[in-house]
Amino acid sequence: MRPSLPNLVPLSVALFCTVAGGAARAQPSEGNGALAASLREQAIAYEHGEGVARDARRAADLYCTSARLGDMLAQYHLGWMYANGRGVARDDATAAFFFQAAAEQGLDVAARMLQVVGGATGEVPECMRPPQPAPVEAAPPGVDYQAIAPPKIMELVHKMAPQYQVEPQLALAIIAAESNFNPQAVSPKNAQGLMQLIPETSERFQVRNPYDPAQNIRGGLAYLRWLLAYFEGDVALVAAAYNAGERKVERYRGVPPYVETRAYVQRILKAVGARAHPFDRTVTQPSPVLERIRLTLRAGD
Repeated sequence: MRPSLPNLVPLSVALFCTVAGGAARAQPSEGNGALAASLREQAIAYEHGEGVARDARRAADLYCTSARLGDMLAQYHLGWMYANGRGVARDDATAAFFFQAAAEQGLDVAARMLQVVGGATGEVPECMRPPQPAPVEAAPPGVDYQAIAPPKIMELVHKMAPQYQVEPQLALAIIAAESNFNPQAVSPKNAQGLMQLIPETSERFQVRNPYDPAQNIRGGLAYLRWLLAYFEGDVALVAAAYNAGERKVERYRGVPPYVETRAYVQRILKAVGARAHPFDRTVTQPSPVLERIRLTLRAGD
């Protein structure tokens, strides 16, 4: 049975007391992370009437802008408002969407609230549909990897990338973002090597030794070729899927609302200088929700 409103209020108040002061430690302090944190703090002020007249509707709007930038605390607060009908119409499905987004970024209290309101649906709330970004196909690559990448890795990428129909600049951008060109890199989630292949991806693309640069690059290029076909050359979606997984891109109808993933996508786009990349339609069928992703993006125009 869903807990009553009085049982939910103390949890929200407790979260406000414990995380509001430490928000800067919980989120990145640069770029969109700083903007998202600022918007969240304004929303908290309007929600609780601190220094401004209390305005729950204004708070919800500010929370949603912050949540769209990937701020997990804003996502939690907005989920709580929908769960309790505070400033917005009560809607458990929408609350679950925001609780799940925050929980996937590591906010434990959001995971507990997700159990209260039930599982999230595939619907993306209207305020989470970002405007279609301006095309940047004519922009030159933003990073000269010739000046920073080890020569051996540059040689391998330029030799192997054409075999997989992947632009070397995209492969180098992924390597730089994933491992900073360290063949021995290992992440807390056991992603390994230059292109940070998780064991499942290594097995999928027949990589026996992920710490061998040539094998690792081959596996990463094979995965990029597949993602390019799956998302029909959309570099933003491909980068988001490489960082967070293709299923997360499909569920959120675009780049997932995580600060890390959104920053990752912007880094790749800047390095590559293009949003579209050639792809081989024979590699795999496109994502079954690709057209819905495009419709979601168009709805944000």
